[in-house]
Amino acid sequence: MSTVTEAGLLTSREIITGEELGSVPLASAGDVRSAARRAAAAAPAWAARPAAERAAILNRAADLLLERAQEAQDLLVREGGSITGKAFYEVHAGAAELRHGAELATGPQEPHGPGSDPGRDTEVRRVPLGVVGVIVPWNFPLLLGMRSVAPALGLGNTVLLKPDPHTPLSGGRLFAEVLADAGLPEGVLEVVYGDAEAGTALVESPDVAMVSFTGSTEVGREIGATAGRLLKRVVLELGGQNAFVVLPDADIEAAASAGSWGSFLHQGQICMAARRHLVHQDVSEAYTETLARRAAALRIGDPYRSDSQIGPVVDRGQLTRIASAVEDAVAQGARLVTGGRVQGPYFPPTVLADVTPKMSIFHTEVFGPVATITSFADEAEAVELANTSDYGLTAAVYTSDADRGRALAGRLRCGVVHVGDQTVNHDPQLPFGGVGASGNSSGFGGRAALEAFTRWHTLTTSSPARSYPF
Repeated sequence: MSTVTEAGLLTSREIITGEELGSVPLASAGDVRSAARRAAAAAPAWAARPAAERAAILNRAADLLLERAQEAQDLLVREGGSITGKAFYEVHAGAAELRHGAELATGPQEPHGPGSDPGRDTEVRRVPLGVVGVIVPWNFPLLLGMRSVAPALGLGNTVLLKPDPHTPLSGGRLFAEVLADAGLPEGVLEVVYGDAEAGTALVESPDVAMVSFTGSTEVGREIGATAGRLLKRVVLELGGQNAFVVLPDADIEAAASAGSWGSFLHQGQICMAARRHLVHQDVSEAYTETLARRAAALRIGDPYRSDSQIGPVVDRGQLTRIASAVEDAVAQGARLVTGGRVQGPYFPPTVLADVTPKMSIFHTEVFGPVATITSFADEAEAVELANTSDYGLTAAVYTSDADRGRALAGRLRCGVVHVGDQTVNHDPQLPFGGVGASGNSSGFGGRAALEAFTRWHTLTTSSPARSYPF
């Protein structure tokens, strides 16, 4: 959590104790515009720098991040409520994103075919956009920030980064320090700290050519509308009401293990979390009992001072929203199997059974450790239930028959599907993104990042120079 001081500082505090972790300057709209101008001024020289040099800086930053892994992990735990295992993973995944950015910098460009005029030489290539604005959420601030910052820098852009006010240190200051120490020139990465005012200024700045936003669908719609009006490129990775489909041939213990991880990791505060467990009616009762047993056994507590598996929810407002969603679901007929009540700064892993599409919780993303269970009679109904959502981020199909799982996966309307696994997966080499209320398709990973953070540039040469009738 964070507080704002009279001196215009944003002070980050540990979620559990309120202990001060550090302060950063709170940026006004004017400060954001000035930072954007500095990034724009630095853009030509950075784009002209040899790709191998840009890659070397990013690889050095990855090394430095891993050297400071314990410091970074502690920040993620204390500032954002991560458990230690999640924090460890996030630091190493952030380093992997830096290395992916370095690979993009030096990797071969896909060749483009020649023009139709044989007398005109053509050169077609991908070039940087200029300044990329990046707005980062609080739940995976290091990973989700690096997912945009690293490829943007590697491909020759400069970056204007705004972390969420909940995590200004792990999502902002840490970036600046590691990259500066790795040799990144001044102005190539500008970090601004603030809330909606700073975010609006970033999106509207005339010096920002593109916006990469990860966060809520509500805010994403506003950013998308503004970017469209200003004719800016925008990548939106938003919420998810992700389906975890369990077929009748699944090993129930293994399926519940995957479902528990997918729903309760980081207190369910993940856009990819398994929200809706769609389970075949023949195994629904056994799956519900097994998932509830696993949920009730998870250790809840302070992740900085214990080996807890469930840490604190990010703030009191989010706790209230989770509790209200569970209460409403029970009032509408859902059966509370385990969990369901606020415990200090924690919300216990919660399992709701007998959930139907008529209930609001089936359609509304609850950003917390809540798993809903809905039974289905056959695969056609499973597909219908899974696709009955405005969201379309990730999904998973759990089965012992991979071919059957892949066939069903092809019928699901979402950006990513995992067969024989759960919904929370990340690979910097693979495209990632959602459809519908989950975003505007892939903008991250592999060639999707190359396409997102560069544009085509076409050069033709006619020799001798041509003349025309008038």
